[in-house]
Amino acid sequence: MATAVARPAEWVSPAQVDELSRALGETPELRRRRLEAYDRFQELPIEPNPLYRGYGYFSNVNLAGVDATATGPAVALPRPPAGTLRVVHDAAGTRADVAPELAAAGVKVVPFGPTTASAADGQLSSWETDEPADRLSALASSLWNRGYLLEVPPHLPAPLRVQDLTILSRPHEALSIRRRVLAGAASQLLLTEEVYSTTDAPAGQRFHASTTALELGDEAKAICLTLHAPDLETVSAYQRTGSTGAASRLGWLWTGLGGFRSKVRNHTRLIGRGSFVDDLQLFYGSGDQSYDSSVNLTHVGTDTHGQSITRGVFTDRARGMSRGLVRIEKEAAKTLSFISEHAMLLSPGARSDTIPILEILCRDVKATHSTSVHPVDPEQVFYLASRGIGGPDAVRMIGEGFLAYVLERAPIPGLRDVLFPALEARWNGEALPWTPGGDRLLPELEVRGTETSPEWRFDTKLR
Repeated sequence: MATAVARPAEWVSPAQVDELSRALGETPELRRRRLEAYDRFQELPIEPNPLYRGYGYFSNVNLAGVDATATGPAVALPRPPAGTLRVVHDAAGTRADVAPELAAAGVKVVPFGPTTASAADGQLSSWETDEPADRLSALASSLWNRGYLLEVPPHLPAPLRVQDLTILSRPHEALSIRRRVLAGAASQLLLTEEVYSTTDAPAGQRFHASTTALELGDEAKAICLTLHAPDLETVSAYQRTGSTGAASRLGWLWTGLGGFRSKVRNHTRLIGRGSFVDDLQLFYGSGDQSYDSSVNLTHVGTDTHGQSITRGVFTDRARGMSRGLVRIEKEAAKTLSFISEHAMLLSPGARSDTIPILEILCRDVKATHSTSVHPVDPEQVFYLASRGIGGPDAVRMIGEGFLAYVLERAPIPGLRDVLFPALEARWNGEALPWTPGGDRLLPELEVRGTETSPEWRFDTKLR
């Protein structure tokens, strides 16, 4: 196993960042911003908050030699489903396949990559994100080399499915992807983000960064589902931000099955009156994997509803840390908010920490939290054994049911059946490599529910 690197300069040099900027043909302003992000990468710790530095579990990260400028052939893919907007990030860059009917309806995509950087220069303000707050997010900003801007027009007559694929295929690869999505009023969007690696074993650790900024107009409805399944040498940093318009609904779903070290940061601002947000995450960790998740729900507008549910199962020497913050501002009356963080440990060497926080600055609200870390309940094991299911099979069934709690609350019916084959493979100790035929791609998905319950309701089928 690689050892921890004390000096970040050994990972990436300023000359490499400058070379990347020149290879992309960027303006001096963009180059300056990159180098500023690199300076912050040198200065910032992995975890900026001293209260949590003992829980990050980011030891043995060694990104020395990662290369953000190397390119290669495009990954072969099957044709996208009819009516689907597909965006692919691989060694060849970022490319978007927009169906003619979507373009005619006003859907706009501006890709960014080794051959399309100039197209983004005129939209600099659209690519700006928050200033990096930790070392990995600063590294992601300094090595940004993939991404796109997506504009969904208001009142789009049909739901839009975006299939976003990231495929790692080169040793010491560094793919830093930034996407900004503007969902117009009354539009409906399902964005599925899938991260895979090819079957080739990496010669050292890879770096993968995913930054998503999602802005919803009034009465817009959007779901962002991430399936994180790269090889077990990948170090990943996710940063997802969202803002809601009046009566809009936003769903974040994150499923962590692969990777060596994974850091996930979600921050959603519920601004519009009557908006809803669900933030659902699950992790399965084995071997030396670790997951570090942070969810922040900030209620700004009145009559907003938010819930965050995180569950993880950890075995061997795997580590997990989940912290959630619900902040209710002074003017956010009639807020309903709930945060739940639970973990199950299957072996003595596994560990997890759950840290929920409530900051309530308004009286007329309801906010609750729930948290636990525990081993498998022996009474449940005994119950299954009495019915002929014993040993590892019983533990597995209990663990799968524990994680299914999250999937059953997702606004996508049948999501458990879609994702459980991948979970089963990881439980068996198998990797989830990308196959040329695209066998692991998520299928067509439907979203439904009712307006009067925590479920969701989309007027038509999302494809």
